[in-house]
Amino acid sequence: MSFETAIYQWQQGERRLSEAPPERRALLERVSGALVAELRRRLGGRFATQELVDLYEAQPAWCMQVAMSVAPEDPWAWEAGVVVDAAFARYLREAADYAGGRRTLSEA
Repeated sequence: MSFETAIYQWQQGERRLSEAPPERRALLERVSGALVAELRRRLGGRFATQELVDLYEAQPAWCMQVAMSVAPEDPWAWEAGVVVDAAFARYLREAADYAGGRRTLSEA
């Protein structure tokens, strides 16, 4: 998966989360926040955008496990196209090679 495809999907997830009905948004935010915390734990301090894309492309089962543990009685809050994509979009901002809303490419 290309970075451009991934970031488009992630941005759409953030948009869908922000447009969710107010009565659902708080729980969706909690689930997404738990996913961001798990991304931080899994990727650690310094990481590159491609590492995040690779992790996303693998569609790890742990994403749904986290969502289900945060909202066990609310399966609508597990929708990957909302909570997972929004979490990846938010965590992208911490990538070492991402700044100002775009990926910075270093010459190697």
